[in-house]
Amino acid sequence: MSLLGPVEVRTLAEKLNIRPTKRLGQNFVIDGGTVRKIVRVAGVTPEDVVIEIGPGLGSLTLALLAEVARVVAVEIDPVLAAQLPVTVAERAPEHADRLSVLAADALRIGPEDLPVLPTALVANLPYNVSVPVVLHMLECLPSLRSGLVMVQAEVADRLAAPPGSKIYGVPSVKAAWYAEVRRAGPVGRNVFWPAPNVDSGLVSLVRRDPPATSATREQVFAVVDAAFAQRRKTLRAALASWAGTASAAETALTKAGINPSERGEQLSVLDFARIAEHGPSR
Repeated sequence: MSLLGPVEVRTLAEKLNIRPTKRLGQNFVIDGGTVRKIVRVAGVTPEDVVIEIGPGLGSLTLALLAEVARVVAVEIDPVLAAQLPVTVAERAPEHADRLSVLAADALRIGPEDLPVLPTALVANLPYNVSVPVVLHMLECLPSLRSGLVMVQAEVADRLAAPPGSKIYGVPSVKAAWYAEVRRAGPVGRNVFWPAPNVDSGLVSLVRRDPPATSATREQVFAVVDAAFAQRRKTLRAALASWAGTASAAETALTKAGINPSERGEQLSVLDFARIAEHGPSR
């Protein structure tokens, strides 16, 4: 297996006339040790089918192909999507048949677009869409049992934040609906080209059942969105528009066993589910 290093990444980018763009959140990994660590920490097995979002030039893809049954790579850049099978055929011909490439926007795909249902998400995610991609993958691909994503360090902290934390918010609660989420290690800036202006971090996701509730996911997420839209306000005030009035919000909160003077950052995903069960549409 011949992984991509700094020279190979830059040479390939020059050949393709690729200039990494902030618009697409492109920062290519140039360190073989980092991609090996990602694969190791992800805990994937030869039985796993991995979906990789934003494979770029293929640094992580090459490391994954040696360890799993199949990699479905979703790449929005048509030039990179066309090159990836060529790179794999040249550098890992023995694993070329394990790769499928989908030239598409990850936020617009569903299970019907994939050649096989994935069991794990492993990716160096573009910074600008990392949270929407994680939530979309967990929502539309129930076959996913685990994940390991590399994101901006601040985003990693927010995804894994527990209730009561100052950075606990919408991403924290919504991710917790689907999975147990935790920080899985830091990543420095110098493993990327170009080097970003911020640090990165690994986030581990292990699928679990959503809270036992009679409310739908959409109903619960509507409460979450409302609670954090005005996070400095008490829940009685923050949920007034959701419930119709502040009085109706207080009634729903009281029935759910939640103090109306609490704020959203104090509540778990189960608490939000209980509130949704007493919402105006119930």
